[in-house]
Amino acid sequence: MSKIVLIVDDDRAVRDALAQTLELEGLRPVLAGSFIEAKDHISAEFDGAVLSDMRMPGRDGFHLLAHARGVDPELPVILLTGEGDIPMAVKAMGEGAFDFLEKPCAPEALLAVLRRALTTRALVLENRALKAEALAGDAAARMIFGTSQKAEDLRSRVRKLARLDVEALVTGPRGAGIAKVAEVVHLSSRRRGGPFVRRQSSALDVAGFEAALHDAAEGTLFLDEIDTLPASLQYSMAERLDAGLATRLIAGCSGDLQEVVEAGRFNAELFYRLEGMSLRIPALSERPEDIPVIFQHYVRQAAEQAGLVSPEISPDTLSALMAQDWPGNTRSLMSAAMRFVLGMADTVGNAGDLGLAEQMARVERSLLIAALGRQNGKASAAAEALKLPRKTFYDKLARYDIKPDDYRR
Repeated sequence: MSKIVLIVDDDRAVRDALAQTLELEGLRPVLAGSFIEAKDHISAEFDGAVLSDMRMPGRDGFHLLAHARGVDPELPVILLTGEGDIPMAVKAMGEGAFDFLEKPCAPEALLAVLRRALTTRALVLENRALKAEALAGDAAARMIFGTSQKAEDLRSRVRKLARLDVEALVTGPRGAGIAKVAEVVHLSSRRRGGPFVRRQSSALDVAGFEAALHDAAEGTLFLDEIDTLPASLQYSMAERLDAGLATRLIAGCSGDLQEVVEAGRFNAELFYRLEGMSLRIPALSERPEDIPVIFQHYVRQAAEQAGLVSPEISPDTLSALMAQDWPGNTRSLMSAAMRFVLGMADTVGNAGDLGLAEQMARVERSLLIAALGRQNGKASAAAEALKLPRKTFYDKLARYDIKPDDYRR
């Protein structure tokens, strides 16, 4: 989510008070005392929202709204109105304002509107970036993984792995899109002109493996669930890799392949050949901030496939989505999007029916897990990133039965 809020108000005391409220919530206020000061910050690339007083000397909030709409019609502008300005604010909504708030407004009401505006802005900029990078031919940019640091790190890792024409291992939880990421590695590599052939490991024998190599010649062979590869084939594959292949081999695994090796059920030599170049797809529970971006994409996709108008996604729906663990990851989120488009009751509605405390608890748990994932399971670093005292952080981990060691890579 974007965090920058441009505050425009000619009253310095009001500006400072608003800035303090935002800073306490981890947002980044940028202050301007007039339209003239504010306009230099407003651009199509502005990564945030605008919060402006309606009545200001000279050029007022209406003028600022018109200017912002001219620069970028999708830039959210929220207007602060006095008691007598509400009819004007309603008129401003008709002219494209994102929302309006009556002064004095409670901090929780202000923050709720700002979060909604910032989430909307992040989605807009994400979609623009994806379109621009897709036109530039960057297959990794087209992966709909969100805007979090984990998502960006995954894209970067895909690009690096694509440049190395060696065997590789892609891991992640079930439903995370392991096969799709492997295909993007192929499409980002020099082998993109060759075929991408996918085979289920458990169904292969030596003859089937040789046939698959032939089918994927000069391209990439992806072996799904490599931990189910028959033992007789594991040794043959290790020998073939030592001899060199004309085909690139990428393996996928949703379990812990090292545990399978330690249990004596997988060839250690083959494992180390694959594991040397690997990437892991983080679960949605580790990056809940990506859920709104991914869900919106799937809703548009599902509506197009069904020949329906894409329904509006409310902030409450997004909050309900972020409050869930999604053990099926992007696969189950895609199914939820299809049901949402078809108007069918599903887990999104169930989460929305929960009380506020339970929804907030689910979101808090997801954010704790996400912080641990970003810090490689290091609790002290995660507590610092969340700006929480260590004791408070550990108390929350105990409350939700979260173990930092589970998030070490």
